[in-house]
Amino acid sequence: MPRHLQIPQKFTAVLVYGRLPLVFGGLLCALAVMWTRSPEVYTVGVILLIISMSFDIVDGWFAARFTPHPTLAHLADRIMDKVVFATIFPLAAVGMMWRLSHTPAPSRLQMLHTIFVLIICIVVLFRDNFAHFIRGFAGPRGPEPEPSEFTRLRTAVAAPVGALLYAHAFFVPEGPTSFVYYAFSWLGNLPIRVLFFIEIIFLIINFGSIARYCRKYGAPCLDELCLGDEMLRRRILSVFPNALTVMNAVMGLLAVFFAYQGRIREAYLLLIGAAMFDKLDGAVARRLGLTEPLPGAVEGGRINVGSIMDDIADAVSFCIVPAWIFYLTLQGPTASAGLPAALVAVLYTLAGIARLIYFTLDTSPIPGFFKGLPTPAAALLATSPLIIFSQAAAAPDWARFWALFCFWLMIAAAVLMNFYPIRYLHLGRYMSRRPWFGRASALLIVAFVFTPYFGHVAFLYLFGYLLSPLWTGRGIRCSEMD
Repeated sequence: MPRHLQIPQKFTAVLVYGRLPLVFGGLLCALAVMWTRSPEVYTVGVILLIISMSFDIVDGWFAARFTPHPTLAHLADRIMDKVVFATIFPLAAVGMMWRLSHTPAPSRLQMLHTIFVLIICIVVLFRDNFAHFIRGFAGPRGPEPEPSEFTRLRTAVAAPVGALLYAHAFFVPEGPTSFVYYAFSWLGNLPIRVLFFIEIIFLIINFGSIARYCRKYGAPCLDELCLGDEMLRRRILSVFPNALTVMNAVMGLLAVFFAYQGRIREAYLLLIGAAMFDKLDGAVARRLGLTEPLPGAVEGGRINVGSIMDDIADAVSFCIVPAWIFYLTLQGPTASAGLPAALVAVLYTLAGIARLIYFTLDTSPIPGFFKGLPTPAAALLATSPLIIFSQAAAAPDWARFWALFCFWLMIAAAVLMNFYPIRYLHLGRYMSRRPWFGRASALLIVAFVFTPYFGHVAFLYLFGYLLSPLWTGRGIRCSEMD
């Protein structure tokens, strides 16, 4: 083969295998930083990790588009990913503990962040080993599918997140007055709230990747493990929708945490994440056949352990949490003085719980529709103007207007949740059947999330859903036809 045709092959080999010495160099720099607290060594370690991150992002693209491919490049890339991630994330967890130990008076938020980074490290290592196990178990039974969106996204995001955690964990303040040091030192000074937000998104991507591997390879594994025991199979499968239900509640509680910090926009995004998990747990349960009775069994009522867990998670995320955020946002500013925010928050919580009880006990549900405003939509509708109110705090006149608007909207949402003659569209199923609508909604969020108009767009979107019975023909006049 001509020598000039071997350049892409050698270059790809450098990109794939070059990450290992770079990461090992970053490990040595981290050990040296913990021993000497040298900002110069810290800068070198961050540069090595950033170069390794760049290699990780482009190596697969280069290998897929240039021939001839290096020998065993695909397998080597996977091995390098496992080795690199198994080095970086435990190192970042140790570094966070080291930084916390050198903080004079660490706050509870800093301690919580250190624990959370340790949890992320465990999840990343579990995901890699689980993917290796389930691929090795089910791979010989058929051709390996193409990597899913979650898998590709997780691979692309893991290296930047690892480099970011490394830069924050081993940050040494008061470094030299050099351009190189200041070019990377801002990574070590990122607010913990920003790190929390990035890490939560990364954690969700890892769980999504685990779920995709289970969907691809889970059937042959369960056939081998259960040996025809359908009850055991269902108990194993029920772990996945129940885990999504728990994540629904966790996202709601994290929204309260961000609301305490005054980050209403991030709290709203976490409520959107809770609504997504609420959609996914039911969809996964139906996809796995857990909603159907066992063959030969007598069909029971709708109340079971899964539905009870789902109602509890919905009560936390869409009844208690929105009321809590409403109370936290309105109790402080002078623009909301005189408004009984606590009373309205309690009213909304009770109305949401009553709506969930009615939904659980309803004996004549309408497929594809909800009787009354569903609790996720009510929560997102009632909290969207709070983003605008938090932004308008500097303008007294507008702040008073938005305080009154949020106050009356919370009452209206509590009433509409329990106004059962109106039928609202099941938005989750509508998005599943019309993927273009779901993609358009996601693009709308991404386009405005970092602008001052995110609250306005979110409110208009939910207000359009509030008027959807006029479009679907399921208003009060049609209630007797159902």
